[in-house]
Amino acid sequence: MAKAPTKSQTFGKPDIWFAAGVRTPFAKAGGPLAAKDALDLSIPVVKAMLAKGGRPDLMNWGAVIPNLTLSNLAREALIAAGGDPTIPASSTVMACSTSMMGAFQAGGMLDDAAGRSLALVGGAEAMSRIQIGLSQGLSDDLRKFMQARDLAGRWAAVRGTKAKDVRLFIPEIKNRATGKSMGEHTEDMAKGWQISREEQDALALASHQKAAAGWTAGFFDDLVLRLEETGRDTLVRPDTSMEALAKLRPAFDRTSGQGTLTAGNSSPLTDGAAAMWVATTEGLKRLPAEVPRVRLVDYVANAIDLFNEYLLMAPAYAIPRLLARNGLTFDDIALWELHEAFTAQVASHIKAIQDPEFLKTKAQVTAKLGKFPMDRLNPHGGSTALGHPFGATGARILSQGVKELSAMPVGSHAIVSICADGGQGTVALLRRD
Repeated sequence: MAKAPTKSQTFGKPDIWFAAGVRTPFAKAGGPLAAKDALDLSIPVVKAMLAKGGRPDLMNWGAVIPNLTLSNLAREALIAAGGDPTIPASSTVMACSTSMMGAFQAGGMLDDAAGRSLALVGGAEAMSRIQIGLSQGLSDDLRKFMQARDLAGRWAAVRGTKAKDVRLFIPEIKNRATGKSMGEHTEDMAKGWQISREEQDALALASHQKAAAGWTAGFFDDLVLRLEETGRDTLVRPDTSMEALAKLRPAFDRTSGQGTLTAGNSSPLTDGAAAMWVATTEGLKRLPAEVPRVRLVDYVANAIDLFNEYLLMAPAYAIPRLLARNGLTFDDIALWELHEAFTAQVASHIKAIQDPEFLKTKAQVTAKLGKFPMDRLNPHGGSTALGHPFGATGARILSQGVKELSAMPVGSHAIVSICADGGQGTVALLRRD
């Protein structure tokens, strides 16, 4: 008689594991990867994952910026990479949390009894190849023009076009509901939480120094593919300094004299793709023994009221709740991988989750969590230095965190957190078993 699978508190199914994958180098938009779209970036990553892990039972992939020629990037990437066409592949979109949310979704779908024990998860973003569209009104009129059966019908379609509709739609990195960019929202956050320019620049400097040291030490060698265009991340600045960062002008608030967010302490527009594995204990047996893996203990995908809270604050609500319900404090977490959309956002989160009033009235957590351990934050750099291709960041930060945590003593925990546009966020609690 077969032994019943081990149950997990999170899913009520077999334990769910995250295993490290590979990614492309991350490059600044307009740089060496500028000729590739999201599919082009995804193909070598998916090929490398399939070569290492064989046939997964399902695939989840995502990109935030839409491509009018693709309706399901996951399926197209799987087929173009030579994957088994009988593998179901679906696409997820959740702004910066896209491929992290995809990992949670895949974990919820895995079930050994149903023949689903291994999932390939990831995403890509080609910020150099953003498509410019037509206004909806002009699109409607052009469609009528193409569908017309005679010249009279075509003339009627053209004649009905309004002057205000003859324009292009250029996607912007801004929230539709509020009309403000991510940087503008984070400037508000920095002012509200009183995060200084010096504090932001110090976090940015540390991110670059840690990322540069990681590359020098070979930490990224088995995480990053060598492409013909480049073999390593192009955004890391090992020679930057507080003095160099201080010379940069505000990028979002340029008129008040109080702007603190700059190109140096904000994540850059980035091209890249990344992948990871999500598996049951049975699924792990299909991966090479040397692939780092850790167990998913618990997770949160949450949202806040973006009209009455700073847009990127969702993880600050989720982290204390996640710790409290698992009986953990800050000191119990050996590794903190916090996505650096902006270093002001990271600093705000860290300040908020240590603030008794915020914890009590907003996060509604009464547990004593202690002091945040800054020396455990992003040990090999974060998005400020490495880059931030929206759809790929979740798989990047999880793979990086999995590798780091897997080298720590058994029983060690990690928190991996990503904020997302729209007032949403994702946070994972991982453990080295």
